[in-house]
Amino acid sequence: MSGHSKWHTIKHKKGALDAKRGKVFTKCIKEITIAARSGGSGDPMQNPRLRKAVNDAKAANMPNDTIDRAIKRGTGELEGVNYEEVTYEGYGPGGIAVMVETTTDNRNRTVSEIRHIFSKYGGNLGENGSVGWMFNRRGQIIIDASVRSEDDMLALALDAGAEDMINDGDSFEVLTSPDDFHSVLDAIKNAGIEPISAEITMIPQNTIKLEGGAASQMLKLYDALDDNDDVTNVSSNFEIDDAVMEQQA
Repeated sequence: MSGHSKWHTIKHKKGALDAKRGKVFTKCIKEITIAARSGGSGDPMQNPRLRKAVNDAKAANMPNDTIDRAIKRGTGELEGVNYEEVTYEGYGPGGIAVMVETTTDNRNRTVSEIRHIFSKYGGNLGENGSVGWMFNRRGQIIIDASVRSEDDMLALALDAGAEDMINDGDSFEVLTSPDDFHSVLDAIKNAGIEPISAEITMIPQNTIKLEGGAASQMLKLYDALDDNDDVTNVSSNFEIDDAVMEQQA
């Protein structure tokens, strides 16, 4: 979801996640398992995606033994569910483009649930490729603008390999290629800066601003998708004023 203020967008998403800690654990376990399997190593120091997944799990206060079991399921040391990553595309209220990334052990169940959510909140699930062309896959790191000056933060980000940095007043948005995401994130953390949010996501090329009922309905669609256990990330070309975001928080 793109918003007028990235900080308010993150607060909206974080507030929803804090209210459903059990679902956070479920999503963390899936990501750790996938990362351990696809990254070629169960050692977080040798597998950047796994390192981030483990750090996210620890930030959510997941027990170490739960993390270890998820890693071993990914590497095949323990038997477990066979997860796969599937992306769905669709339209929300007002023709908003929506990309839904999932990790699932049952495609039929997941697509049925995603289709139902779209329909319930005034959208519809589309065909593969229907909206994907409107997005670019990039690393996105959000940092509180108060931690460093813009010049210092820009220099740090670019030296680490970032492609661009945007200052929206409240936060810095550091953008990277997917391949450089983990090295840029490590460089920022090594500089003593803890990001508000860091993920590889789909960034819209352009945004559409919604107001009133359509904006409220789109937020409900976003939250319902994000609340689904199989959904790992939701991206859209939806832009909303901070005032509307705060009303829905």
